[in-house]
Amino acid sequence: MKSIITGKAYVLGDNIDTDQIIPAQYLTYNPSIPAEYKMFGKFALSSVPAAQAGLPKGHVPFHTDDEFVSPYQIIVAGKNFGCGSSREHAPIALAAAGIHAVVAEFYARIFYRNSINGGYLVPLESKVRLVDRICTGDELTIDLENSTLTNVTTGETWELHGLGEVAPILEAGGIFSYARKVGMLPE
Repeated sequence: MKSIITGKAYVLGDNIDTDQIIPAQYLTYNPSIPAEYKMFGKFALSSVPAAQAGLPKGHVPFHTDDEFVSPYQIIVAGKNFGCGSSREHAPIALAAAGIHAVVAEFYARIFYRNSINGGYLVPLESKVRLVDRICTGDELTIDLENSTLTNVTTGETWELHGLGEVAPILEAGGIFSYARKVGMLPE
């Protein structure tokens, strides 16, 4: 896990559920097969209606239909990100689409744990509502050591909640890699 994450923001609203993140019809793909893994990226956030997602006027698409990777690297979301079903494919889909971090006001517990357990992406929580202060396309920098997010486009910086005890799990690449590293599982 890098201590600095940079990239363009994609802003979503409240209550983005796992069915919106990766619709059920695409769960037939196997993420352990490289050709199928990239399909998760292609269909990530492909069915989020603009009105539900709190997207900017004119709905900025997450990516075009023929792309597998989004031009965005950081999602900024509102409350209850990843709610709905306990589908572990949701953080996989975002990672396959090129997302390195999600910054939300708070998460549905299962999405948060699935993100960490698989080491797919860094789930961070904001101390203030950022969806009203950051625009899709803004250039962002996340400093994990100092728990800050800077909007390079506007020059504003906000404090984030630190990763705490989950940081070593993410640094190891997920729960199983962490367990091997600390001797809980054989190498």
